[in-house]
Amino acid sequence: MNNIDLKKLNHDIERFVEDRDWDQFHSLKNLTMALSVECSELVEIFQWLSEKQSNEVKNNPELLSKVQDEVADIFLYLMRIVSKTNIDIETVVRSKMLKNAEKYPIERSRGIAKKYNEL
Repeated sequence: MNNIDLKKLNHDIERFVEDRDWDQFHSLKNLTMALSVECSELVEIFQWLSEKQSNEVKNNPELLSKVQDEVADIFLYLMRIVSKTNIDIETVVRSKMLKNAEKYPIERSRGIAKKYNEL
């Protein structure tokens, strides 16, 4: 995975939004709803695929292109939410990983697909 310059990317996204005067539509409620819709559009791509087919999407240029577009849309809306709430994404992701490590200790969760309260 390439390193991402999140500050530059966020600046470019904000400029794109400013140039179109779209911030007026980007309430946290609207951004969250749009994020949910884009996640659903990603789910739709995989909806009727078998497990094997879903894992082979990377080898199907047409489907991969659709997945890339939806992932980009999801990331764009997530970045807008992060920006508008002044969330330090690296800090909160690392914090959540620590919480998850406590809920899912390796010795109780390795190779097991159960929720933490079922381990």
